[in-house]
Amino acid sequence: MLRDKPIMAVKKLIFIICFLILYPLNAQRKKTDTVYVYEKVIVYDTIYLEKALKVKPVGIHFKPSVITDMNIVSEVSGFKYITILDTTKGLKIKTIKFDFGVEAGIGLKNNSWAKESSENSQQPGFNAGVWISRSIYKRFSMMLSAHVYYWNSTFDLDANKAETWLNGYYFTEDKQPLLFQKFNDKHLEYALQLKLFYEWKKFRPFIGFLANQNVYKMQFMVPEKNVLNKLDDFKSKEINLGYSFGIQYRIMRRFLLYLEYQEYKMRNISLKNSTFNFDIFKTNNIFAERKINLGISYTISSW
Repeated sequence: MLRDKPIMAVKKLIFIICFLILYPLNAQRKKTDTVYVYEKVIVYDTIYLEKALKVKPVGIHFKPSVITDMNIVSEVSGFKYITILDTTKGLKIKTIKFDFGVEAGIGLKNNSWAKESSENSQQPGFNAGVWISRSIYKRFSMMLSAHVYYWNSTFDLDANKAETWLNGYYFTEDKQPLLFQKFNDKHLEYALQLKLFYEWKKFRPFIGFLANQNVYKMQFMVPEKNVLNKLDDFKSKEINLGYSFGIQYRIMRRFLLYLEYQEYKMRNISLKNSTFNFDIFKTNNIFAERKINLGISYTISSW
C-alpha cells in the first residue's frame, strides 16, 4: 500500500503538468486571427507588328469590276474625268485633253438681200457636223468644228411660169446672149468655226468666229454653137466672215443640247459661171445673214 501512494502522486503530478502545458495551447487555437494576403498583379500589353508578306496566291480567281458604258456615270460638277492605265510599272493617271464628236440640229436663217423676192424672211433648214475640242486652262476649252447646212427654199422665181424681176436677156463681154430661167434660195452652206467655251456646272457658254460659203444657184439658157438651147448654172462662191455665241447644256456625260446665234456679212454677192467668165448678178452692197440653231451634240471619244 505504501508503494502505491508514491506512484499515484507521480501520476497526479504528471497530469497537472500536462494540463498546465496543453491548456494554454488549446486556448490559443480558439483565438481567431485576421490574415492579410497580398497578390502581385502584373499587366502585360500586347503589341502587334504589321509586316508585308510575299504570298503567292494559288487557286484564287476574281474579275475586277470594269465600267464599260460611261454614259451611266453621273456628271459631277467641279471634277474632271481621268483615265487610269494599269502598266507594268504601276498605275498611270492620264487626264483627258481632247474630245471628238458629232452634232446635228435645226435652224432658221434670215438674209436681208432676198427680202425683195420672198414674203417669208425665215428660211428653215438643218445641219450636221463634226468637231474636236481641247482643254486649255482649268474650265476653258477650244473647239474647232466643220458643218454642212441645207436650207429650204422660201421663194422660187421661174421665168417659164410668171414674170419676175430677173426676166430677160443678159449678154457676156463677148456679146453672147443669156436668158434667165430659174432662181430660188434653196442652197447648201459650208461653215468652219472656232469657239471658246467656259464650263460652269452643267452649262457651257461660248463665243466663236466663223467662215462660211453659201452655194446659191441661178439657171440660165446659154448658147451652144450660137444657139440658146443649153441650161447652165451660175453659182456663188464667196467666203463670208462672222461671229457666233450661244450655250450648251450637258444632259449626260456624252450628250449636250445647244442653242446658238450666228451672224456674218455677205459682201458683193455674185453668181458666176466659169465657162462664160461673166458675173451675172453682182452687187456692191453688204448684206447680213443671221441664223439661230438648236441641236444636240455627242462626244464619240476622249483621249
